[in-house]
Amino acid sequence: MFSFFKKKPQEPTPPASAPATSAPEQEPPVIATAVATPASALASTSAEIVAAETPAAQKQSWMTRLKVGLSKTSSNLTTLFVGAKIGDELYEELESALLMSDAGVDATQFLLDELRRKVKSEKLTEAAQVKSALRSLLLDMLTPLQKPLVLGQHQPLVMMITGVNGAGKTTTIGKLAKHLQAHGQSVLLAAGDTFRAAAREQLTVWGQRNNVTVIAQESGDPAAVAFDAVHSAQARGTNVVMVDTAGRLPTQLHLMEELKKIKRVTAKGMASAPHEILLVIDGNTGQNALTQVKAFDDALGLTGLVVTKLDGTAKGGVLAAIARARPIPVYFIGVGEQIEDLQPFNAQEFVEALLG
Repeated sequence: MFSFFKKKPQEPTPPASAPATSAPEQEPPVIATAVATPASALASTSAEIVAAETPAAQKQSWMTRLKVGLSKTSSNLTTLFVGAKIGDELYEELESALLMSDAGVDATQFLLDELRRKVKSEKLTEAAQVKSALRSLLLDMLTPLQKPLVLGQHQPLVMMITGVNGAGKTTTIGKLAKHLQAHGQSVLLAAGDTFRAAAREQLTVWGQRNNVTVIAQESGDPAAVAFDAVHSAQARGTNVVMVDTAGRLPTQLHLMEELKKIKRVTAKGMASAPHEILLVIDGNTGQNALTQVKAFDDALGLTGLVVTKLDGTAKGGVLAAIARARPIPVYFIGVGEQIEDLQPFNAQEFVEALLG
């Protein structure tokens, strides 16, 4: 399985309070993102990171959860090819299945056009061959979304986390904090959702669970909280700052302006920050997720996505829609509530779970 992150060696000498870096053998390895990486190479690398399970067991466990999570989307697609004859009826059923999975009109039409061309040029005559061709096309479409999150390029790395209410934003922050710690990173959280006491409390609970400091105010300016968090991280020598923000709909223009303010003020605390602006989207929302991606990207310039709650949804095709309309890297996907249910997006694993 791929590593969670790609780590870049840090040039400047870290502050005295920063975690010791004298043991290079403990540094998380750099993992190539190429889809063609042999399974044996992935397994040997994962062993350096995951000690609780053997690499093979870890990968199998994740693939099982991913296949179960995408089963509703998968069943709508894979059953079409059972005993099917290649012809207009198959293409029409496939079109309906892709649209129902929220792949969107553009991605659906592209896949169908390319599939027809491939069937003709390669003289495919069996349904299994057509399914294999679709798998190849989908993999080519989704692979550009696969990108590792780079650690160590900035000190601290400042991440701004956005999303609408209910997308799983705060929970995702807690899971990411745990993963970052597993890769030798010290973490500080900023409770930028100053409107909801419950959001601050939830983030504080995650902070206590992971033994992570949380910068919070009972009320006030979210941008000021982010600014204080950046300065605090610099003083402590903390590796990563994650700034939670209030959930909002893209149509709430005054709240979107507030997000822009948080971004501006964070840059005053550290000129190059925020280095990562992540949007957490609920996989169940389908085409609405694409609308969110476009709106938040236009407002903030997103650097990555986290797609949550893919377990049980029939709308897993939305990643194809994103790949065609706004190909922003998908850093992580989630298929459950547990820490291990949030994993880095891997196009080959995703397509395998979707089409077998």
